[in-house]
Amino acid sequence: MIAVAMNTTRRGFFGGAAALASSIGSSAGQAGPDASFHLGVASYSLRGFNRAVAIGYLTKRLHERYVNIKDFHLAMGPREDVERGRKEFEKAGLVILGGGTISFPTSDDADIRKRFDYAKTAGMPLIVAAPQRGVLPKLEKYVREYDIKLAVHNHGPEDKQFPTPQSILELIGTMDPRVGLCIDVGHTARTGKDVVGSIREAGPRLLDMHIKDLGNFTDRESQVPVGDGILPIPGIFRELMRMNYRGGVMLEYEVDEDDPIPGMLKSFAYMRGVLAGMRAPA
Repeated sequence: MIAVAMNTTRRGFFGGAAALASSIGSSAGQAGPDASFHLGVASYSLRGFNRAVAIGYLTKRLHERYVNIKDFHLAMGPREDVERGRKEFEKAGLVILGGGTISFPTSDDADIRKRFDYAKTAGMPLIVAAPQRGVLPKLEKYVREYDIKLAVHNHGPEDKQFPTPQSILELIGTMDPRVGLCIDVGHTARTGKDVVGSIREAGPRLLDMHIKDLGNFTDRESQVPVGDGILPIPGIFRELMRMNYRGGVMLEYEVDEDDPIPGMLKSFAYMRGVLAGMRAPA
């Protein structure tokens, strides 16, 4: 009850700021002049639509520039097909920040290389990865060879490999700095971990982030538009700004599969409102 009351207050406080953010524009996905990170979309949010429709929604309805591509919209396949798909995103003016999640189920070198080749052809500077725990140490040499960052995604209590950011950090402490985390704030909260504290703990190992909101920390089905739930979004953004985080903050909207745009627009308005409120003089 306390968390919900506090969240209602913060929504009210930043309501006017949301309008301000809308009026000053989003700089095509830029989080704001005081933020070094980029707001964008994990294309999993648009999984109910083919690539052409998803690109149209990104550019004409959401007016977002930065995207993390899921294989729904650019499948692993023949090189010429991957190149053609990449060009469709780029021709639309979209900036590909990464791709995934991409699984790494085996330590077989040919299988690992196939996945890194796909990412390189697709123009992905970063792989959001879901590796088997025993495979992760082997991926470091491919990160170095391909110069592609690898951000391991935590998937919450159901994930037997990496449920929390901490379960990733304990394995990558001495690895190449291009091996890091994609913290999913919703899944992190569901494990009982402090989200802001986990971001702080990750530090420079934080390479990517999936942003969402929940109405209940124990129910993965309680996702709501960002700002309508109980996650500490202002605290998350303050910590990212304090850290001078330069990666993506990618909206992963996992509800309303057939009609996600209204909730996504509401989420971006709230997030930009939070940032505008942080810029406003006291």
